[in-house]
Amino acid sequence: MTQTTRYFTPQGGLPGQSELLTDRAVVTEAYTVIPRGVLRDIVTSRLPGWESTRLWVLARPIDGFATTFAQYVVEVSPGGGADRGEVEDTVQSVVFVTEGTLVLTFGGTEHVLEPGGYAYLAAGEEWALRNRSDAKAAFQWVRKVYEPVEGHRATSFVTREQDVEPVPMPDTDGAWATTRFVDPDDIAHDMHVNIVTFQPGGSIPFAETHIMEHGLYVLEGKAVYRLNGDWVEVQEGDFLWLRAFCPQACYAGGPKPFRYLLYKDVNRQVRLDRR
Repeated sequence: MTQTTRYFTPQGGLPGQSELLTDRAVVTEAYTVIPRGVLRDIVTSRLPGWESTRLWVLARPIDGFATTFAQYVVEVSPGGGADRGEVEDTVQSVVFVTEGTLVLTFGGTEHVLEPGGYAYLAAGEEWALRNRSDAKAAFQWVRKVYEPVEGHRATSFVTREQDVEPVPMPDTDGAWATTRFVDPDDIAHDMHVNIVTFQPGGSIPFAETHIMEHGLYVLEGKAVYRLNGDWVEVQEGDFLWLRAFCPQACYAGGPKPFRYLLYKDVNRQVRLDRR
């Protein structure tokens, strides 16, 4: 399948002293929008065990908001990376490469990941990620504590967006499609990280209001999003962070498709406090 492999990646730096500070950042009780223009050098972090690597933390669990996942933009310089990518045995990960080339190792096998490369790394998997090239590389990293269920167990795998056929949504004539890396009926998985594509003019034609939390990183294009009653313009490189039951819909602008990497928590019983 021939498909674009261009994905927006933050470049850091700082704006000039003469630029206006006005931007599109919004934080509410129902949603947060982090525009690409605020992903600057002064808000990066370093991680123990990761060499020549920096990251922007887009989301982390917050009481009273979204609580199920963390999401990062990670930039790895030549020679950088980690020999132990995840140190918490209960945490599963998705790695999606947006720029450059990375070598992922697990189970004794090396996998070369280029833009569009996708890896699901199961909880308890020992994995390493290295940049052996002479150019920087970047990836989206989604982490979630795995919720085991008897008789089922998610296992690690590697694929590419280019090798997964998008599935058009019913009655949309292809204007809205989802690239699903995991079978929605596979109960072993308690999170999905997919790519959603809208052709220019395509839309979500109703206000979705549901239990799933979302991390939504815009890979390409632009749109207007309806979030809890507000209309918000978004573009490639922006991040939308939605708590459960936040009403949401969108219209895709042109001239390119509007595409985003989407996290959601699925397939588990609702936990109830007993007091």
